[in-house]
Amino acid sequence: MAGVLCVGFAAQDYVFAVDRIPTSPEKHRAHGLAVVGGGIAANASVAVARLGGTAMLAARLGDDAVGDEIIRTVEREGVDCSAVFRGAGMRSPLSSVIVDAAGERLVLSYEDPRMPEATGVIPDQLPAGISAVMCDTRWEAGSAKAFAAARASGGVGVLDGDRAPRSRGLVESATHVAFAAQALRELTGCEDLAVGLVQVGAGAANWLAVTDGPRGVLFLEAGEVRHAPAFPIQAADTLGAGDVFHGALALALAEGRPEADAVRFASAAAAIKCTRFGGRDGAPSRAEVDAFLRKTE
Repeated sequence: MAGVLCVGFAAQDYVFAVDRIPTSPEKHRAHGLAVVGGGIAANASVAVARLGGTAMLAARLGDDAVGDEIIRTVEREGVDCSAVFRGAGMRSPLSSVIVDAAGERLVLSYEDPRMPEATGVIPDQLPAGISAVMCDTRWEAGSAKAFAAARASGGVGVLDGDRAPRSRGLVESATHVAFAAQALRELTGCEDLAVGLVQVGAGAANWLAVTDGPRGVLFLEAGEVRHAPAFPIQAADTLGAGDVFHGALALALAEGRPEADAVRFASAAAAIKCTRFGGRDGAPSRAEVDAFLRKTE
């Protein structure tokens, strides 16, 4: 069984379902509500666990009731939370998420500005049973240390570039990087994702990709831009889809799959999640992904 250490953001999400995302400053009513754990790294860790991998989470939380609940829900999925830092007297991250009838979302999040870097919880070597790390850009110091541990251990280091990192070195320290479309555009100033990917990839030693929602994934292979189309689905909720994708991608790479095959596996996991309301609660099992892929062959 392959294992993934997920490093970065963990939060509690309050997900409100509406017909359309409000644009006026007045009272609005939701017709659905889900209170679920969220955050890029936490969601990815749950995705890894549900897909049959060994999952470990390293994140920074307060010592409040919200933090207790975040850990409880992640551990319930079988994720090891022994590397989670708890800041005394601090607040754990919270997000309010509004999801419309098309599955698109608006997210308002809070992180305690007093939170220390606390990189001491990140191991210098990958723990036994862990052969990959999946890191986000919300905790760059923690992610940088995790990538160093992955390289020292001969493992895989996947960066979820959902936004442009402050340090370009973070991109270079990962073995695999999958940007969100907006982040790649911010990083390069280029609207054309294929051109931007080539620009970032010039002289790069790592594998690079960009996810573009229903338009699929672009990735570099032997210097050429390849396209992996998205699976056609009826989206109900896209919240957490990128996190599921990156967790599944890291797990597939940890299992030794080629990059193109790993992208297809991760895209299937993300597609299934998008058909279900409730953020990461919609993350699929390995059996569901395997069945989904058999139907599309």
